Amino acid sequence: MPTHNHIDLIEFPAADPATLAAARAFYEDAFGWSFTDYGEYYDTADSGVVAGINGIADERQQRMPLTVIYVADLDAARAAVAASGGTIVHEIYGFPGGRRFHFADPAGNELAVWSEAAS
Repeated sequence: MPTHNHIDLIEFPAADPATLAAARAFYEDAFGWSFTDYGEYYDTADSGVVAGINGIADERQQRMPLTVIYVADLDAARAAVAASGGTIVHEIYGFPGGRRFHFADPAGNELAVWSEAAS
């Protein structure tokens, strides 16, 4: 069960299909991680924290590993990020299993925040 305001996921970018397959194979081989397929996105809980390989090849594709924070209320978190000086990089969007947004902190680091889909 995710914990409110804790880092919940780290994603590694790999938009090119060959790179995605190679990255997945690397982590499977090097560390024994197994992955769950969510379309173009894969994740593993075998790494100690959930780690994912993001294969989405659009404007949301980050270029560096992405830290993802779980929150109970995504809209409140978005408001708090903006009010605290964060820059919203990608507005709230849905994905299988939930919704999230991306932001840059004042040092320019990109992170994301997610929550389950509203019922």
